[in-house]
Amino acid sequence: MKAILKRELRAYFRSPLGYVFISAMYFFTGFYFFTYNIYGNTTETSSLFSMMFPIVLFLVPVLTMRLLSEERRTKTDQTLLTSPVSRFGIVVSKYLAALCVYALAISGTLVMAIVLQIYSRPDWSVVFGNFTGLFLMGAALIAVCLFISSLTENQVISAVGGFGASLLLILLDALYFVVNNRALRQVFRHMSFNDRYRGFTIGVVGFADVIFFISVAVCFLLFTVIVLERRRWN
Repeated sequence: MKAILKRELRAYFRSPLGYVFISAMYFFTGFYFFTYNIYGNTTETSSLFSMMFPIVLFLVPVLTMRLLSEERRTKTDQTLLTSPVSRFGIVVSKYLAALCVYALAISGTLVMAIVLQIYSRPDWSVVFGNFTGLFLMGAALIAVCLFISSLTENQVISAVGGFGASLLLILLDALYFVVNNRALRQVFRHMSFNDRYRGFTIGVVGFADVIFFISVAVCFLLFTVIVLERRRWN
């Protein structure tokens, strides 16, 4: 498991993917920091983290598109599946590698908060609440996109599937207002990543929201394990 984790981390930084992903995240973080904090002359960071929501949704599929689809395309998945590491260990190793790169990418938000600290006094409870929400949301989305990557051997299809899942998560908020059925509206509201994430942007770390993101991550990791198990026996 440790060997697979190291291999995946090396793969991110032996190719442009890891650098491009981190650079893109830092670029958007810096852009919104300048727009809302420097130009707006404020230490309030909620706007910065709110604007990172769609950025994360559409960049994470790029981070995860190769994790399992590339193994399947190059036929190295057969060697991986017959290794002494369990299917769960394989999935978790790949997941943790992507999560580490993601955590490094969103660390730019903390850098911006440190810059604010030099010149003013940001509300660190709000900053850490926002960072926690951004991390948990990304952790859940990485698990979703990893599952999609396990379903195909084409990286482009994997990425497009991840974009589709991200778009669906955004549209859930719109569906809440156009659906008349009360039960469906409640389902859409409870499944909405945006609604769950919104509380973190004001520094409120809600227990239900934390459990929601963790549950989504765990469920899709288990779905991915099931896909690998079926492939092993087929």
